[in-house]
Amino acid sequence: MRHASRWGLVCCSTLEWLALGVWVGGLLVLVGAVIPAVFNTFGGQDSGGLFLTQTFEGYNRFVIGAVAIMCAAAWYRWWSGEQAVAVSRVELTILAVMVVIAGIIIVFLHPYAAALQAEAFAVKEEVARKAAFEALFRVLMPVRSIYMVNLVLGIVLMGLKAKRSLSRDGVLA
Repeated sequence: MRHASRWGLVCCSTLEWLALGVWVGGLLVLVGAVIPAVFNTFGGQDSGGLFLTQTFEGYNRFVIGAVAIMCAAAWYRWWSGEQAVAVSRVELTILAVMVVIAGIIIVFLHPYAAALQAEAFAVKEEVARKAAFEALFRVLMPVRSIYMVNLVLGIVLMGLKAKRSLSRDGVLA
């Protein structure tokens, strides 16, 4: 081990699991509880859509924090030189893909969808409004799929970390 203390590695691991839990758990809560509740509770498409847009903006801010923590933790584990917490290429690849996907969503797709949503809500004429919503939904469908890819990658990353932990403890051979 270079200079990393045992407590440093414990804190690093704890923060890393917390960040991954926020990333994956937050998306599960949004998809499994918040979205259905909004569409079953809110009176109209406009208010429900605005609420979800703001909710995903908040979630994306948490993801930015999770990215920072997970990247810093991976660097710290690599820097420590400790084999028990070594960063594998598979882990780094999955994390890198998750970060790229999150970046594409946060920087490009979500702002574009929010702008399309604002345009659709501003249109009063029915035919134009329908066309504006169709344009919005054409963007939202792939965004939803990309979020689901990130969810699956996060779960796979959790599985890899759990397997490494169990292998290190001698539970798995």
